[in-house]
Amino acid sequence: MRNEAKTTVGSASALLDASPSRSFHARPSLWLAMIAVSTVVCAAAITIGTHKFHLGPAAIVLMPILWTVLIGGFLGVQRWKPIGGRARAVSTHLMDVSIVFFLAGLGTQIGPSLTKFAGIGPAILLQEVGHVVGTVILALPVAVALGLGRTAIGATWSIDRESYLAFAIQRFGVRSPEYRGVFAVWVLGSVFGAVFISLLAGLLGGLDFFDPRALALGLGLGSASMMLGGVGALSILYPEMSGEIMALAALSNLVTNIVGFYAGVFIALPLCQKLYKMWSRLFGRDDLGRRVRRDALASPEISAREGSPVSARQGREENDSQKGSGVDAVDVNGIEEDPTVVRTPKTWLIAFAATGVAAVLLNALGTGSSRSLDVVGVLILLALTAVALVLAKLVPMVPSSIWVLALATVTSAAFLPIGSFIASATQNINVLFAGLPMIALIGMSLGRDAKALRSLSWKIIIVTLMTFTASFVAAATIAELAFHF
Repeated sequence: MRNEAKTTVGSASALLDASPSRSFHARPSLWLAMIAVSTVVCAAAITIGTHKFHLGPAAIVLMPILWTVLIGGFLGVQRWKPIGGRARAVSTHLMDVSIVFFLAGLGTQIGPSLTKFAGIGPAILLQEVGHVVGTVILALPVAVALGLGRTAIGATWSIDRESYLAFAIQRFGVRSPEYRGVFAVWVLGSVFGAVFISLLAGLLGGLDFFDPRALALGLGLGSASMMLGGVGALSILYPEMSGEIMALAALSNLVTNIVGFYAGVFIALPLCQKLYKMWSRLFGRDDLGRRVRRDALASPEISAREGSPVSARQGREENDSQKGSGVDAVDVNGIEEDPTVVRTPKTWLIAFAATGVAAVLLNALGTGSSRSLDVVGVLILLALTAVALVLAKLVPMVPSSIWVLALATVTSAAFLPIGSFIASATQNINVLFAGLPMIALIGMSLGRDAKALRSLSWKIIIVTLMTFTASFVAAATIAELAFHF
């Protein structure tokens, strides 16, 4: 019989357990192992510190987020002590709390600064245009020219976060090329998005061409981890503006989360589909990405090929049959199906306690100072997290990310009697450090996605980077213009 005492961080043997059952009750040792390992990873990353290198006028910033991804990712794919499905299921439960907690911290930095944003309201709204159409205008022709076929539509109509992935499953079906494009960008963004955006933000910030506020607004990509990476790089380049950069990026991300999905579905996707036909004719590509004569693209036979509305409908039908047979749709694309932790009041209490303790410890390690009031601030953020998760359960149409950003922003605003107290209690909490466990847990779950990543063509990697770059740069450019005109 296995000695549970050996399943702590020292042995980490709890990470080996990966029973194929659909749901299970996680042992205390498994919780302890995942919480301890992720916290140690973050502490190591903070200890390594930040390093900045100049490439001409630009700068590359290597910061704790990058080290967290690298260390966590190494642990996720190594085979000596592999992290099993049960451990990843526990990490998913922990992430559900840590992500919302991180966003609560961002919200409390927005509230006290609301008055500063009155003069730049148009920039916040106009930059959303860059997120919506920047990928379609800049990345789509590259994807078509590389021969991705209709996969290009899914890969370039947005940066493809979780809400877009769910929409693609319902709209196109898991067998469709459109869905494969969405899935590929989602996987790459989940694993490497934060690192790439942090490097890109550091390069652009070091050029002194963009106003730092415009770059901060451009970071509202709809992804908390990507925004966190970019904010970290800009905060190092512009330490005197770190608070404003964080607040602007978080507010921009809130706008993107509220209207970005609907703009993507009703504006970007139809535009992408129309422009796809134009680019396909110009580059002489069919829906499979093969080179054909331009006059052949008008052939009725094209409608019967993969990626047509017919095949999309078939994909939906196949997906429905898979659901009926108990086959998880994501398995078709090479991602392991992890079991699910049975969530009880006790597991939620463990997740909240782990998030709070890690936040206090990592914030003290990263900032070099601690106050008793910081503990109060962390408790406030945990309370906001809990309220947001409950509201999201009661009103499923509104995700917890939107609830918690709105609640944290309003409750910390100066116009409320409690606003000044919440702002003072949370002002010393650096969410860049408090949010690191979320990044570590994502990296440690990389083993689940390794097979899918290996199956991706180098072309989709190029298109993914183009998609992220186009969305960020287009939004930042529009925000820059709005600041000057």
